[in-house]
Amino acid sequence: LLWQAALGCRAAQVLMQYCILANHYWFLVEAVYLYKLLIGAVFSEKNYYRLYLYLGWGTPVVFVVPWMAAKYLKENAEGGGAGLCVPHAVFFPPHQINLLIFMRILKVILAKLRANQKGYADYKLRLAKATLTLIPLFGIHEVVFIFATDEQTTGILRYVKVFFTLFLNSFQGFLVAVLYCFANKEVKSEMKKKWQLWKLDH
Repeated sequence: LLWQAALGCRAAQVLMQYCILANHYWFLVEAVYLYKLLIGAVFSEKNYYRLYLYLGWGTPVVFVVPWMAAKYLKENAEGGGAGLCVPHAVFFPPHQINLLIFMRILKVILAKLRANQKGYADYKLRLAKATLTLIPLFGIHEVVFIFATDEQTTGILRYVKVFFTLFLNSFQGFLVAVLYCFANKEVKSEMKKKWQLWKLDH
């Protein structure tokens, strides 16, 4: 029973590290997908769905498997449960790319709003709204604290980091669903139709 508990604990730890990494790489998939929609002329009509799946679910495996092997070897060498975390640098690439895509998309949005200044007198407000909307989708909040590791942050800064990280990570899916699904005019129209049909049936 003891070895089963230890095995279950290790499996849970590996799954947790994989899910954390997958979350970070799906931020990148969302950013690439949105960039493809906005800068559609650069891309062919080819379906990238499978590539997105490989990037979102496959890339974390590339990092988790070597980490798992290194952890296993370290524990055997030291004869105990030596702690070994996935290197912090693994989280840099998706967020660096996301930050670049984020800035590029804001540049495109600003150019389009400026080109239609007569139609959009409040284009600065629209740009601010677009910026705030893209932050949870791209995981830009992660960039703020990516260089401030748990070891480097102390006192109030540590509490601020933990609060924002946990809050935004916990509600990221909800924020994206509200902003990009439930606030969408087409989705609201379909939901209204379904509601009216349901009322008629009952």
